Amino acid sequence: MKRSELTGHPGILTGKGPLGGDRAVREPLVTGGKSYSDVNDDIAIHTERMPTKLWVFAFIPSVLLMLMFLTGLGLEITVGQGLVGINNPVGWGVYIINFVFWIGIGHAGTLISAILFLFRQNWRTAVNRSAEAMTIFAVMTAGLFPLLHTGRPWFAYWLVPLPNGRGPLWVNFNSPLLWDVFAVSTYATISIVFWYVGLVPDIASVRDRARHSLRRTVYGILSLGWTGSSRAWRHYEAAYMLLAGLATPLVLSVHTIVSFDFAVSVIPGWHTTIFPPYFVGGAIFSGFAMVLTLLIIMRHVFSLEDYVTMNHIEAMAKIVLATSMVVGSAYLVEFFIAYYSGVPGERFHFSNRLFGPYWWSALIMYGCNMVVPQLFWFKSIRRNLPVIFVMTLFVNLGMWFERYVIVVTSLHRDFLPSSWGNYDFKPMDWILTIGSFGMFMTLFLLFARVLPTICMFEVKSVMDPKTAVRSRRKELADG
Repeated sequence: MKRSELTGHPGILTGKGPLGGDRAVREPLVTGGKSYSDVNDDIAIHTERMPTKLWVFAFIPSVLLMLMFLTGLGLEITVGQGLVGINNPVGWGVYIINFVFWIGIGHAGTLISAILFLFRQNWRTAVNRSAEAMTIFAVMTAGLFPLLHTGRPWFAYWLVPLPNGRGPLWVNFNSPLLWDVFAVSTYATISIVFWYVGLVPDIASVRDRARHSLRRTVYGILSLGWTGSSRAWRHYEAAYMLLAGLATPLVLSVHTIVSFDFAVSVIPGWHTTIFPPYFVGGAIFSGFAMVLTLLIIMRHVFSLEDYVTMNHIEAMAKIVLATSMVVGSAYLVEFFIAYYSGVPGERFHFSNRLFGPYWWSALIMYGCNMVVPQLFWFKSIRRNLPVIFVMTLFVNLGMWFERYVIVVTSLHRDFLPSSWGNYDFKPMDWILTIGSFGMFMTLFLLFARVLPTICMFEVKSVMDPKTAVRSRRKELADG
């Protein structure tokens, strides 16, 4: 089919079928007529040259916010938890809000990498590397908050059920807080291994391109002696498939166990069986929104428009829309269960959520998570980068407030009016919350600076071989 026969709008092209009728033809996942060598040049070049002004412009404020975050952690450890706004009855505050938020952000990486790989979704190839890195850095950020919430993080090893000399003191295996320790640590371990194994062939490509001996040595060590032989590829594909199979159940299990922190209690608004699927759907929702936010920035900073195309952006926007409807349905089911149960405490909780002192947080949550994503029904919106970027910011704002609403509105007014109270952010709460974004962005920007942000060998596997060879021949002829 000749290019002159292609017509129609971006995303789906139409051409003549074998019987003369029109047929749909998907837009290629790699545009610009790239050859295989172009892929290495375009993606690996940012690891070899000096950082761009845009990268420096993003890195400096991220580092400053991270330093603010680390300073806040130090003050919390040395001075105490009186610096934050947690009180009685709201004993869970900024720590658990941010913990659940960041764990949720980390879910899209495993979903894109493992589940979409098992289902052979080729559009994942340009976005999985960044999503995997996002998962690791989000889990690293999340893990600091429950440790800080213990009050004495230097005793964090007490959470591990090892033989010890502490007498009768032992972990409570009936507590979902202990289940979190196993779930999150397992999730982090598998995610790191999965991410690193996927990096090995590309690190070898960067090693082979290195001109400086130090760079060649460092990348040579990181590439684990990768040779690219047929045997190496065969073992690699088997290991990658195994890791994908191990990682897939974690998408469901980790945030399900996080939801048990709430659901196994008798607190109004928490004691419901819908929490596990509700939390998993919300985690995928917020995670994909964060992936979109980062990819839109990254494709511009590193000039990767031919690899992270509008098809990739649109596919992820559709998933955000689908998961938004899952989350919105869970919100409605929560209200129905509270009404249908006939329990006065449950009915009062949801009335208090809408009309109590924290009504504004519920309004932000419902507006950002249910209303704003409905714009993705329109194709013109799904292919408009500035609008998508702003919408993903609103989604992540709404998902942060979802955790705020769940924690605060359930605790500040429980069964006993005599124990009611309010919860307000103090300056340290803001420092820890905003600073955690600085830590996350600093780690992600460092990753984008020293490692390939797109999986080069997987991108080559979805390219049209004829186009790649023709482009290479043209390069050689012009050269």
